[in-house]
Amino acid sequence: MANPSYFESHFGVDDNVLRRTIATAMERGGDFCDLFFQQRTSNMIALEDNEVNRGLRVVSLGVGIRVVQDDATGFAFSEELSEASMREAATVAAAIASGGGPGAAPAAIRVTPTRDLYPIRTGWADVPLEQKLPLLERINNRAFAADSRVRKVRVRFSDGESHVLVVDSDGRKAYDHRPMSVLFAQCVAQDGDRREENYHNIGGRVGIELYTDALADEIADEAVRRTLLLFEAVRPSAGEMPVVLAAGSSGILLHEAIGHGMEADFNRKGTSIYADRISKPIAEPFVSIVDDGTVPSSRGAINIDDEGNPVQRTVLVDSGILRTYMHDRISARHYGVEPTGNGRRESFRHAPLPRMRATYMEAGPHEREEIIRSVDRGIYAVSFTNGQVQIGAGDFTFYIKTGYLIEQGKLTAPIKDVNLIGNGPEVLRNVCMVGNDPEMDRGGWTCGKAGQSVPVSLGMPTVKVSAITVGGLG
Repeated sequence: MANPSYFESHFGVDDNVLRRTIATAMERGGDFCDLFFQQRTSNMIALEDNEVNRGLRVVSLGVGIRVVQDDATGFAFSEELSEASMREAATVAAAIASGGGPGAAPAAIRVTPTRDLYPIRTGWADVPLEQKLPLLERINNRAFAADSRVRKVRVRFSDGESHVLVVDSDGRKAYDHRPMSVLFAQCVAQDGDRREENYHNIGGRVGIELYTDALADEIADEAVRRTLLLFEAVRPSAGEMPVVLAAGSSGILLHEAIGHGMEADFNRKGTSIYADRISKPIAEPFVSIVDDGTVPSSRGAINIDDEGNPVQRTVLVDSGILRTYMHDRISARHYGVEPTGNGRRESFRHAPLPRMRATYMEAGPHEREEIIRSVDRGIYAVSFTNGQVQIGAGDFTFYIKTGYLIEQGKLTAPIKDVNLIGNGPEVLRNVCMVGNDPEMDRGGWTCGKAGQSVPVSLGMPTVKVSAITVGGLG
């Protein structure tokens, strides 16, 4: 579905218009300029109490224009793609530059070939509502039928697609067509005076073909299972103890408490604890961490980043040694390296920042059962919610949504009302066993930073941390 001429054929933005707009943006000087075009369509439909109660469709269109001089950025955007509107925004962005005379527009604009990491059969614009509703109804009916304690079911289906074009003053032109969807189910159950709720969701850069009846049943069953499990849950005693992070969604702790500290802007500004740790050990030799934009059909996959750079698999930590950071164009120039394809932005209304894509820990040498057996008394954490992180220092608090006690090397009672409290870099140093069962979570993860939200993926194998503070609630 790649069409580098999409914005020309639909909105008349041809190469001559692009060159004139770049020339306007560079008229006061500057080292670099890029134009980020985006047309995005988002749809949402929700079902609650056996009825469809919400529907939403949002369409946005515009261009963000950035001028960079040294470490300073001038940025403006236009929601109209007329040449006059774009050049007016370019003039505003150009105000950041000073001296050196006007920069030159590219003599020619060349299309950069891109990957095809998320092929879909049918674009979401061509999927009728009648094809989505049965999925919501199936999840709703199956969840209510699963157990008489189920009192409420909420189901939400979100989908959409973006057409993206990035053109820069170096003459590069790169296009991407980005689909996205998430199917979410939340269950509320009551047993006597106790009410519990939990959820499950699956999504990615996928088309309607992913959402089979079997997948809908999986989402409903898991949402119900996680909810009913909480009726059996106990509150463990507080204190410092070993914690085993389950494969898959435990990667949110890796993402939040460790991954952000490896984004280059925090290190360039000296606010990350990893700012002086390149080529130094920060974990055991069996720990390797990757940020990867090339995981097919994942939420974190991107054929190009939002600066038009090709994406890659970036090894951040290799056998315990910190090798590199996640770079956008500005940080890469500062460090004298190539961009890693991590320049991302929420929309054309935002300038890009170094951001994660799919961040995960690679497989280690240990068996999952071996890891659990090694713990006499501790916690097995499966899924998390409501995390808070101080990015510079890496201090965090995460609420365990689903987890179990480990007693004498065995999983026993489910747990509830439990927080993990610690420091990301310290936890990384305390990783003492890494499983050989890596798993990417399929959930609809979204990452926030500097007021911008972008879709991401995460994962990890089963991991043992020798000690984390476990705190109870209530």
